[in-house]
Amino acid sequence: MSESNTDYCAALVRGFDRDRYVADLFAPAELRGALFALHAFNIEVARVREAISNPMAGEVRLQWWSDALIGEARGDVRANPVAGALLEAVERHHLPRETFFALLDARIFDLYDDPMPSVNDLEGYAGETSSALIRLAGIILTGTADRRSADAAGHAGVAYAVTGLLRAFPFHARRGQCYVPLDILAAHGLGRDDAVSGTATPALRAALGDLRALALKHYERALASLAGTDPALLPAFLPLVLVPGDLKRMERAHDPFIEVPAMPPMMRIWRLWRGAGALRRAL
Repeated sequence: MSESNTDYCAALVRGFDRDRYVADLFAPAELRGALFALHAFNIEVARVREAISNPMAGEVRLQWWSDALIGEARGDVRANPVAGALLEAVERHHLPRETFFALLDARIFDLYDDPMPSVNDLEGYAGETSSALIRLAGIILTGTADRRSADAAGHAGVAYAVTGLLRAFPFHARRGQCYVPLDILAAHGLGRDDAVSGTATPALRAALGDLRALALKHYERALASLAGTDPALLPAFLPLVLVPGDLKRMERAHDPFIEVPAMPPMMRIWRLWRGAGALRRAL
């Protein structure tokens, strides 16, 4: 793998996804480049909305990545350092391209302001994005994808993604995005507009409490599914250890429309390091 491409991807992940960057450092040195490429790709597609002026332009960008993965993109695709590194990782580790295509399709939802219809839709979205990254990382780390680790990845990805969406709730609300499923909102007598109103109510806090409970349920199921799996999977699942602490910090917040202060970086790194020991024992 090109050293310059690897360095570029590593810097991108370090700057925009510190949790996964630290987790990737737990992997054997010869595999880190592929993990950095995978997670840099995720950053590129997750941030498309911030870089475009309208949803159609975003769909064009996502389509470029699909075309790049099947060799139909215009120009020298490998001149893009993330695309070059990703294609090399896909080829070297035999990563299933269909997983990437499903991830890109799921990311189209981010481009629009349509509300998340249901819990099942949210779990599907998280499965195609967050869980997919864990499954792909697992293939890089072990060379295979068994059913038990895939089940663990499914739950872990939902737990991590929902926790991340809860952290980003104030940001999404300000720009009119609603990832809180409509069926959860409806159970508390709320609708989409209540979730983006900027007004904190007991009913909205209760709905967000249900979402935290969903994340915690999947966290616990992920840990149960991880028992007896390959210890080499640790870097793929390591960010999961941050979920309970993040959920507790958000539960204590009085106004869900105000960002919960970020945990100091060194504290977060220490929690990942400490969590690595606990996760080793669970595997």
